[in-house]
Amino acid sequence: MFTQLQTPLPVHVIGKGAGLAFAVIDYGAEHNLIWVTALDEGGEIWCAPNPKVRVAENWSLGRSRDSIAGADSLAAPEGYTP
Repeated sequence: MFTQLQTPLPVHVIGKGAGLAFAVIDYGAEHNLIWVTALDEGGEIWCAPNPKVRVAENWSLGRSRDSIAGADSLAAPEGYTP
């Protein structure tokens, strides 16, 4: 199922950088969600699996830039599928 997000969501794609997710692809229970994201730097569009996507910082919710940047070390190994 392909779902276009009514309001794009600011995210950080591990290994690629910040961007806006504007759609989600759901292939079903045996697969990760896929976030369709337009990257801020260079404007590339990537389809990133759920373990590689983090929601962007939000001061009012207490989510700091440091916690987002530190997510690179928490990412699932390349090729890992739960």
